[in-house]
Amino acid sequence: MENLDLQEIRGQLDGIDSQLVELFERRMKLCGDVAEYKIGTGKPVYDGAREKEKLETVTGMAHGDFNRQGVYELFSQIMTISRRLQYGLLAGHGQRLDTGFTMVEELKRDNARIVYQGVEGAYSHAAALQYFGDDADVYHVPSFEDAMVEVEEGRADYAVLPIENSSAGAVSGNYDNLVMHNLYIVAETQVSVNHALLGLKGASISDIRRVYSHPQALMQCSRYLNANRQWTQFSVENTAGAAKKIVEDQDIAQAAVASETAGKLYGLQVLEHGINHDKDNTTRFIILSKSPVYRQGAGKVSICFEGLHKSGSLYNMLGNLIYNNVNMLMIESRPIVGRSWEYRFFVDVEGSLGDAAIQNALKGISEEAVSMRILGNY
Repeated sequence: MENLDLQEIRGQLDGIDSQLVELFERRMKLCGDVAEYKIGTGKPVYDGAREKEKLETVTGMAHGDFNRQGVYELFSQIMTISRRLQYGLLAGHGQRLDTGFTMVEELKRDNARIVYQGVEGAYSHAAALQYFGDDADVYHVPSFEDAMVEVEEGRADYAVLPIENSSAGAVSGNYDNLVMHNLYIVAETQVSVNHALLGLKGASISDIRRVYSHPQALMQCSRYLNANRQWTQFSVENTAGAAKKIVEDQDIAQAAVASETAGKLYGLQVLEHGINHDKDNTTRFIILSKSPVYRQGAGKVSICFEGLHKSGSLYNMLGNLIYNNVNMLMIESRPIVGRSWEYRFFVDVEGSLGDAAIQNALKGISEEAVSMRILGNY
């Protein structure tokens, strides 16, 4: 065969690409016809058995392992794009996702009771007062799950829980709690975190041998704490609880990592100011309600979903966001209890449940996922 120069090769590639674009558009037109048929019959867009059969057929037409893998990936993407086209057409015919949420002008605040985990002086306490006001009716319970149960069983209208810290990352247990309890995120607030080392009156840093705090707080101050090798670190349920423990134990060798506000509340002295290494340290708190509502103007949607346990599943799920130009703000994975090495994904996206793009993206994910739940719009 006569050798071709680079320009001739590129010319032939351009010709093939032109044919591919033409064939792609013809295929999308036929996919649109399929969508019209499904609109009339009520059939779902996603047909896993049909797609598997199709992929096996086209892969079998290719020659060589490399080409077979390439054809598999190519047609997987083509069918993913086809599905998204069909979801959009279905939405245009009124077949929107029933989110179960209702839009309200404002959240109910009059006579509202708010619960948080911990004790007075905890950062959760500060978050509750920051969002609902200093005169809000707030009370505390021992654990995060207790706070959620209070709302579920009607004793509180809202629960305030930490979900993410800017330096230590996700509060993983609360992602798991969101799945276990039938509550909805209706708002969020952010609290600047400034940890201090607190001890008994008259204590000095040289007296300290044991330091207590919440695991996240210990992590946020790890550089400072780990530099003092004679100190043993202990985890407790919250920072203010650590401060309370120091007062109750009256042991000069003990110190707490907590806010200076907690120190004043429990009569402790500050042994060291600002020991967290990230001086812009911020914790994001979510406000949970029993009612699936979202405020007019809400700009963030949180969902969780489980994909099929196979290659490309997560990519295909998130592709629904890309195709609808939905901006993803956060993704977090958590292991699914009882199913080793399988994961549930938590995703925050920009937008509102009333937006067409959000509707189309969520409908696509809900049809293709093993399960999907909207956690809130806020």
